[in-house]
This record gives sequence, C-alpha cells and structure tokens, in this order.
Amino acid sequence: MNRNDSPSRAKSGGRKSKKRSGWWRRALLWTLSAALLAGMVAGLLPQPVPVETATVSHGPLTVSVFEEGKTRIRHRYTVSPPVAGFLERVPLRAGDSIEAGKTVLATLRAESAGFLDPRAKAQAEARWKGAEAAVQLRGEELERARSMKDLAEKEFARADALLASSGISRQEWDLASNQVQVRGREVNAAEFALHVARFEAEQAHAALLQADADGKEGASLQILAPISGFVLKVHEESERVVAAGTPILEVGDTRDLEAEIELLSSDAVAVREGAEVSIEHWGGEKPLRGRVSLVERGGFTKISALGVEEQRVLVQVDFVDPFREGEELGDRFRVEARIVTWHGDEILQVPVGALFRRGNDWMVFIVRDSKALRRTVGIGRNNGAAAQVLSGLEEGDEVILHPPETLEEGSAVASS
Repeated sequence: MNRNDSPSRAKSGGRKSKKRSGWWRRALLWTLSAALLAGMVAGLLPQPVPVETATVSHGPLTVSVFEEGKTRIRHRYTVSPPVAGFLERVPLRAGDSIEAGKTVLATLRAESAGFLDPRAKAQAEARWKGAEAAVQLRGEELERARSMKDLAEKEFARADALLASSGISRQEWDLASNQVQVRGREVNAAEFALHVARFEAEQAHAALLQADADGKEGASLQILAPISGFVLKVHEESERVVAAGTPILEVGDTRDLEAEIELLSSDAVAVREGAEVSIEHWGGEKPLRGRVSLVERGGFTKISALGVEEQRVLVQVDFVDPFREGEELGDRFRVEARIVTWHGDEILQVPVGALFRRGNDWMVFIVRDSKALRRTVGIGRNNGAAAQVLSGLEEGDEVILHPPETLEEGSAVASS
C-alpha cells in the first residue's frame, strides 16, 4: 500500500505547486495592468500649473519720475568792456580759477578820440551814477533777504520743537525746512547781485577816469574779476578792437550749482516745488539729495532719439547734500534725477507683475485652495514696481505673478 500511494502523492503535490505559480503570475499581470491603467489615467488628467506668487501687503509707496538733465551754475556773469578800445590778448582759459577784485580778466587800451568827446564823457558819468544807485538798491535787497532768512530760521526752530511733541505734521515741518533753504538761496542771490553791482560801478568809474585822462595815448583799463570762481568760457582770445559791451569772458562759481531736468510736460504737471529729488548716476559713489526749486511754466519742443516730437518742461533742482572732496560737479555735467511726485506710508499694494488687462479693467489671479481665481481690482498710484490697491484685494491675499495666457478661472496651480 505504501509503495502504491507515493506516486499519487507526488503527482498531487506537483499540481498544487503549478496552481500556486499560476496564481502569482495572474496577480502580477493584473497588478501591472492596473498600474499601467492608473498611469494612463493620471497622464490624461490636467496637471497643476507651476506659478510664482506674491502677497498683498501694506507698506510705504513712493511714486516718482526719472529723467536726465544737466547741472548749471545759477549765477553766471558775462564780462564786457564799458568802453570801446583795443583788447589785449586774454591769457585765461576755461577752467582757470579767479579771485574777486584781484584777478585781471582783460586789459583794454581805450581810444583817445572817444574820451575827448564831451558826449561820451557825459554818458560815462551817467553810467557811473546809475551803477552807484544800483549798488544801494542791491544792498537794500540783501538786507531784506537776510531778514526773511532770519524769520524762516525762527519759524523752523519752532516747527522742529513742535514736531518732537507731535504738535505739527511732518509735511508742515518739511515746508518750514524748505523755506529756510529758499531764503538761504535768496540771500546768496542777493549777495551775488551786490558783488556784480559793485563791479559794474567800479568799471563805470574807471571809464570816467579814463575820460578825464586828457586823451593820453597808451592809457589802459584793467577789468578785474567780479566774483571768485572759475572761467567758464572765453569769447575773445586774440587782440583786436572791440566795441563797448562786447562779451569777452563768462565766469561763475561752481559752488553755486543747480540741476536742470527736462521732464515731459505730462510728468511735470505732478511735480511740486519743494519735492524731494534723488540725483543719480552723476559720477559719485552714492546718490545726492535735492529739492525742486522751480517748475517753469513754459515748455519747449524736443526731438527724441526715435524722431518723435516731445513737449518738455525744465525743472530746476537745488542740491541739498554737499559734495565730497574730489567728487565735485561742474557746469553742464550730465545727471539723472528721480523726482518724487507722491508718497504714502501705509498703502495696500500689489506687485505690478500680477496685474493684467481685460477690457478697461485691471485683473489679478489669486490662489484659493490651490486653484486660480480671477479678481477685478481698482488701482490707484503706480510706481512701476508696485501699485496702490483701492478695491478687490485684502492684505494677505496671494496673487500670481506674470500669469501665463493658458491660465483660466479655476485652474489648478502649484506655487513654486
């Protein structure tokens, strides 16, 4: 019996092992088929769009205009002879330094026939008297400017004390500070005008003395520097006979600089006197602070590099920061100015890169539960990097930057 049973047991064991191996093969096949089907389904499903996001927040916002310009000496003086004569060769060149009342700018040998003319002598006397009256007038204007500056300094001192105790706003303090600077410029202008008036009186007196010289040949008239500064331009270099009033030199003080910025008329409308200015790319290590002193009321036409006619307006800017040693600007130097037209401290703002147009409306995409939702927003001030939010968004909203054209309402997104 035992011998007969052993072959049947071996056969039954073999069948069981074949059944087990067939079951595993079927299970493995079904598993691979299910995985392949799941992969195909997953491949056909829409994938989340990778996007870059930013958060809407409160913060300071400054709007400004940025344009090129050049420096300019505020008070320039053109030197000319009070009488006709023979001009000797001018030894000075542009850039040479001069000292008021000491440096000889030009030497003139007057024509004797002109001095013997009674009419010319009477005209010289009249010019001298007029120049003396101008000196008195300029002196009175200087005293008035100094009084106004003293008053502005006292008002600023009171405003400074009130600002520490929150008695006035920052804007009122800025206005008081600006008045001190304006009055200071008026004093400088009055002092310059007085120097020039004295110089003209001395020149008129010298011409009168030459008229009384009884026609001596070879008598010379020296024209001295009216101010301390530098020679800006030489109009007459060679010896020749010149008429009275012929421009010989142009002089000025480079410490009396301002900047002239050429703005588009549409931008100049928003610029106010006293506005803060940042002078950039002027050659120094860091920008210089300035303030708008004047926005001219007359414009001019300028052809742009693309050949387009543009209406431009000159805006004059005073420098606030002093120049460092070795980094001084000169006359007609190129600068770039960023003029502040508006500023707010706690402004709800959104990056400009999140905005796009739909008709006349500004739109953004916000992220909610990993989906993109379109929102219409109201936009106020815009500085090119961020825009003021008037409606449609709240602080903390997550917006999509530079949304792709394929992004639609409800699309799944993944923040990168």
